[in-house]
Amino acid sequence: MQGTSEPNNVLADLPVVLETSSAPLVRALKSTAEQDVACFHFPGHNRGKATPILYNLTGPGAFLHDLPDLPELHDLFSPKGAILDGQAEAAKLFGASETWFLVGGTTCGIQASIMATCCPVDALILPRNDHISATSGLVWSGAVPKYILPEYNSCWDIAAGIRPSQVEAAIKELEEVGKTAAAVLITSPTYHGLCSNLNEITKVCHSRCIPVIVDEAHGAHFRFHPNFPSTALEQGADLAVQSTHKVLSSLTQSSMLHVWEPYRYGENKKMRSNAAEHQPKLPITCIIRFNDSARAQLGENPDAIFCDAVNLSLETRKEIGTTRGVSLLDLSSFLSGFTAIDPLRITLGVSQLHISSYMTDEVSWEGHRIMPELVGSSSLTFTINLGTTRKDIQRLILGVKNLSRNFLMKTK
Repeated sequence: MQGTSEPNNVLADLPVVLETSSAPLVRALKSTAEQDVACFHFPGHNRGKATPILYNLTGPGAFLHDLPDLPELHDLFSPKGAILDGQAEAAKLFGASETWFLVGGTTCGIQASIMATCCPVDALILPRNDHISATSGLVWSGAVPKYILPEYNSCWDIAAGIRPSQVEAAIKELEEVGKTAAAVLITSPTYHGLCSNLNEITKVCHSRCIPVIVDEAHGAHFRFHPNFPSTALEQGADLAVQSTHKVLSSLTQSSMLHVWEPYRYGENKKMRSNAAEHQPKLPITCIIRFNDSARAQLGENPDAIFCDAVNLSLETRKEIGTTRGVSLLDLSSFLSGFTAIDPLRITLGVSQLHISSYMTDEVSWEGHRIMPELVGSSSLTFTINLGTTRKDIQRLILGVKNLSRNFLMKTK
């Protein structure tokens, strides 16, 4: 297996990668920040001069690059120059016809997608456990929800995705009362990495000219390793929103909205208008540029960048899978209709140890300083990413084995 760099080495190498890659927004921000200017504009920290406490904590870089929409940095809502170039490069890399950078998270992308496809009293088909962004999108658009109940595993206390047959049934139920769905919204992958069969779902919807929106917040990395599930766009989705800050290396709150060419639904102007409407009116420039830097990092070596992460994940699953009293979530926990599970998402069940997942989390923290992504009522979910090291994995494996040794013995 290839070696995995420690976090400090990764961060040290990153500027070199970006200098030799095509990152137009990063270059523009760097050039602007290096200018010798007298600033009389927002933000009020004046490139760090007015915030000595945080300046001493983070250093000058965070403040020097926190700039407003200066002319040389262009405007996210009417992109040209560096922003337009960066978005075009992102569209090419992620397989989209057009891509928009988002600074309000996947939330604003979901809201914009619903607003672009649904009008008042239109029907939107979506899962009953949809993200709150979909609920607010329904309110703003005036659309009426047609809910589908996802499959639920009570032992894990985890909901899966949506099956194609459920989507078809929902469409037919609307047709029986003289209605047509304006769009279908699917969450794939779920928080736990479960993927719906989007290929079949899009076939069902497109046969009736219904657009498919995919909340792909947790799947921005899928295009970059053969072990990953197919992306939403590769399976025919019309709109896909991805959180580039979850598994990729972008800054928290950054996301991308991808549009596929065959389905424009009127004009792209409507999509662009809604994408702008649901973002902060003064977008944070460092977030926009982190989207560009994450894209540039992927573009340097798209076929191999996740190799270490995948190998570490396989090693972790192998070691934990043989640990007594601990179970791993996989597709066998659900009925057929779900095509894949994200290999970088590791969900553990500890019910056989007769301790709660909350107790497990507390013990893991106190004994090994292990921090999961999500603690549920019956499980813990860990995410492996580009910054995960072998040392991290060894600590996780040791922590799980100690749990088994200490608590399985007590139950006998």
